[in-house]
Amino acid sequence: MGATAEGKKELIAVADGYRESEQSWKELLLDCQARGLEIEPSLAIGDGALGFWKAIGQVWPSTRGQRCWVHKTSNILDQLLKGAQPKVKAALDEIYEAETKAAAEKAFDLFVATYEAKYPKATECLAKDRSELLAFYDFPPEHWRHIRATNPIESTFATVRPRTAKTKGSGSRAACLTMVFKLMESASKSWRSLNGSPRLQAVISGAKFVDRIEVKDAA
Repeated sequence: MGATAEGKKELIAVADGYRESEQSWKELLLDCQARGLEIEPSLAIGDGALGFWKAIGQVWPSTRGQRCWVHKTSNILDQLLKGAQPKVKAALDEIYEAETKAAAEKAFDLFVATYEAKYPKATECLAKDRSELLAFYDFPPEHWRHIRATNPIESTFATVRPRTAKTKGSGSRAACLTMVFKLMESASKSWRSLNGSPRLQAVISGAKFVDRIEVKDAA
C-alpha cells in the first residue's frame, strides 16, 4: 500500500512470496518500480521481516525505515510474564506518544535504565531498533499515526482472512491471487485519505521536520 501526493491510499501491489524472503520482496519492489513508481519512497514501514529491509536497501537505498510499534510492542511483551506486561506497555506508550523526538528519546532512555537489569531480553528487543522506531518523528506530525505502525495494511489483510478461512483452502495460485486482489480492491473503496495530506508535497520535496515544525532551509 502507498499514498498519492494528494494523500489518497492506493493498493500498489499484490504478490505471493516464499516466507517473506529477500528475493520475494525484491521482485515485488522491482515490479512496482517497473510499473511506474519512479520517486524513491521517503519512508517504508514494516515489521521485523529481514527480507523486506534487505530488499528495500537494494532497490531504494535512500528510503528510510520505520519499524512498526504494534509489532515491536508485541515482541517485547512476549518476553515478560503477564503480570508485568501492563506497566511495561505503559512505558512503551510514553515513548511513541511523546510530543517531540527529544521527549521520546528521554522516555526511551528511561525505559532502558528502568528495565535492562530485570528484563534484559525485552530491553534489547527495543534498543536494537532505536533509530528505526523513532524515524516517524522526522516527518509531519499529522502523519505520525499513519506511519508509526503497519495498521493500514494490517486492516486490509483483515478483510481477506475471513474469506480464506471460509473457503478452507486457497485453490490455485491464480485463483488465490485473484480473490485477494478483488477483496482488497473492494476494501479500498472505504479507505480515507491520510491526515495532513497537504504536507505530503513537502515530504516529497525533501523538507525536514524538527519538533513538529518544518525547517525549510535545512541542509
